[in-house]
Amino acid sequence: MDDYTKHVLGLQLPTDPRWADIAEKNLEDILVDHAYCEQKAASSCISLIVRYPDKEKLVEVLTPVVAEEWGHFERVIEQLRKRGLKLGPQRKDEYVIALSKTARSGGSRERQLMDQLLICALIEARSCERFKMLWKNIADPELQKFYYELMVSEAGHYKNFIRLAKEYRAAEEVDARWQELLLLEADIIRNLDVRPDRMH
Repeated sequence: MDDYTKHVLGLQLPTDPRWADIAEKNLEDILVDHAYCEQKAASSCISLIVRYPDKEKLVEVLTPVVAEEWGHFERVIEQLRKRGLKLGPQRKDEYVIALSKTARSGGSRERQLMDQLLICALIEARSCERFKMLWKNIADPELQKFYYELMVSEAGHYKNFIRLAKEYRAAEEVDARWQELLLLEADIIRNLDVRPDRMH
């Protein structure tokens, strides 16, 4: 595992190195799935704002993230158009579905919020790792630049979600739950097939 994956992103299990080669051979599928990932990232932030409008810091931090993620969606659509490709139907995201099941029901509203924010942080961290793999391994120079720019842009998002969680719960509780979720996420990655048409 490289230092970036472990020490910067905190991920406990690196993506199977075969994924980058498989992704390059299935660029249309990857770009379509990536577009929907960006759309869902924007939608998740909107959902949090709608559900927790009383959390002023959350609204302040996530409002510009909505615009940024939607901007990324538009950029992926542009990459599809340049290649004469179209946005196909949305695919089931088994990774996000499995990760969402780790959120605990019950407990206080703030504890539920903490879990949601940390799950968002994990999705961002894993996406950032995949962007780095595409930047380093893809042959298309334009897409190399594109994924490098997205990697840099997304790199701080997962930390923002963790910091936001610490606005509403004790730092020690957030850190402990983050470590638990990192291990659960590693198990999810370990048990998922390497898919040729998925970002995750």
